[in-house]
Amino acid sequence: QVQLVESGGRLVRAGDSLRLSCAGTGQRFKSSDMGWFRQPPGKEREFVAGIDWSGGAETYADSVKGRFTISKDNHNNMMYLQMGALKPADTAVYYCAADPLPGNFPTGTWRYWGQGTQVTVSS
Repeated sequence: QVQLVESGGRLVRAGDSLRLSCAGTGQRFKSSDMGWFRQPPGKEREFVAGIDWSGGAETYADSVKGRFTISKDNHNNMMYLQMGALKPADTAVYYCAADPLPGNFPTGTWRYWGQGTQVTVSS
């Protein structure tokens, strides 16, 4: 199994930058594709960014392209989302997820999830 814990969410102002972290444990973390999702208040959870198990390929939702960067550090069992030029529409609970099954990227079978971290962007 893979255990995931997000951190780094906080209240920021429009235009600010923020880095979210996802700490992973478990034997299969290093070989798992990873993703970031978010759920705005009153709305459905949506895909934000994904990265293959090795960190060699990335994919992004159109709404965050050019502003967000996903990365994975297999040596330290960490995954990150660097967010820039934040907008009020980015306000959401952000979740990290892991797909331990091979051959799915960029489409994930998201089996493991973190608890979420709140990001609030004020205008």
